[in-house]
Amino acid sequence: MALGRRRGMGRYIDKRISSTFKIQITSMVDMFVILLVFLLKSYSTSPVQITPSDQLTLPASTSTKDPVDVLKLVVSKTGIFVDEKKIVELKDGVLAVGDVDVNDTQFIRALYTELDEQAKKTRMIASQNTELEFDGKVVMQAERSLPYDVLRKVMYTSMMAGYSDVKIAVMLKE
Repeated sequence: MALGRRRGMGRYIDKRISSTFKIQITSMVDMFVILLVFLLKSYSTSPVQITPSDQLTLPASTSTKDPVDVLKLVVSKTGIFVDEKKIVELKDGVLAVGDVDVNDTQFIRALYTELDEQAKKTRMIASQNTELEFDGKVVMQAERSLPYDVLRKVMYTSMMAGYSDVKIAVMLKE
């Protein structure tokens, strides 16, 4: 009797083994392809990330050059910032009369002082480290609606402080 049970179970197991399963992975492959395309589209190879503030609307451009890691200068309607530190107060994008030098109407004294201090720090670090050097580069994020007169004064002042290579950050037009 024990032998009969074994034979019966053997037939049962043989029937189970002989059946085949087909796994449908087409939908899973489709899902992974969509994820892969999404990740590749959103992946940035640039080592520098420039994130404009919420109050800032950058101009649009078709330029595809990647930014470099340099001093960041932000000019918004509320003020001029150097590395997120507010240097000069602006009221609706206009400089106060006291912020501009009396002898040179293009020169912003407070901005020059901060930029000159930043340049001295960078030069000091460069003198200690042979791999670094002061190259006078600055990336400026500027509100699109600001008058050109304000931007010209900021660029002039930054050039007087030794930052003669001014790049303007823009949003990529798609």
